[in-house]
Amino acid sequence: VDIAKRASTIFDELIFVIAENPRKKPLFTTKERKMLVENSVNDIPNIKVKSTEKLVVEFALEETAVAIIRGLRHVSDFEFEFQMALMNYHLNPDISTMLMIPDEKYIHLNSTVVKEVAELGGDISHYVPKVVGECLNIKFKQ
Repeated sequence: VDIAKRASTIFDELIFVIAENPRKKPLFTTKERKMLVENSVNDIPNIKVKSTEKLVVEFALEETAVAIIRGLRHVSDFEFEFQMALMNYHLNPDISTMLMIPDEKYIHLNSTVVKEVAELGGDISHYVPKVVGECLNIKFKQ
């Protein structure tokens, strides 16, 4: 959400895309994830939230987007993001990839760490929007 909020100041319109990845087993369904993001960015008028089963670069083309914005937390993320940016460029050279560094208070986080802390009853309120924290707590109490 941090990167989306900052990117929304660069672009007139920003589409936050929930892309389904068949190789991952998310804790929340695509519909739930979309709702969580919508509730987390509802105060930013130029952000729309959508989901897709397609390649993000194909989705971007359909939406007439000019760029794909990705977060880059660590140097270790760079190789993957670089490969992804090159592949997207080969698939559609008209869509640029922009890598943004998160706020330093989020740089050490990833979804696995947040889920583990939440599952063990730790305080994640400083790292995720309120609605996300509430839904994680509900999910882990089940």
